[in-house]
Amino acid sequence: MSGKIMSQYGEITIDEHVLATIAGTAAMECYGLVGMATKTAAGGIVELLKREQSSKGVKITTKDNLITVDLFVIVEFGTKISVVANNIIEKVKYNIENLTGMKVDKVNIHVQGIRVEK
Repeated sequence: MSGKIMSQYGEITIDEHVLATIAGTAAMECYGLVGMATKTAAGGIVELLKREQSSKGVKITTKDNLITVDLFVIVEFGTKISVVANNIIEKVKYNIENLTGMKVDKVNIHVQGIRVEK
């Protein structure tokens, strides 16, 4: 569902793909994040998405003009997951609210895997 903003001049509709792109791009800028993962991890196989496909690891839900963001991520081994997740939450919330003028209710982080470098 897309986001809507009412003004005195009319209605602004922001497609959920735009919101997902903003959220995915903001998340990819955070330290400790390797990349976005596919939303469904059927069979226990998680696919690391390319940087251009970062919006595919994001699920946007809007209700009463409040946005809920679900991010499916892969983090780097050796980083503290809670710190990485909090950084992502703050960055995504800040970017969406400042770029769209809409309110973010929740940002949920789903860690789908950890990448170990050898």
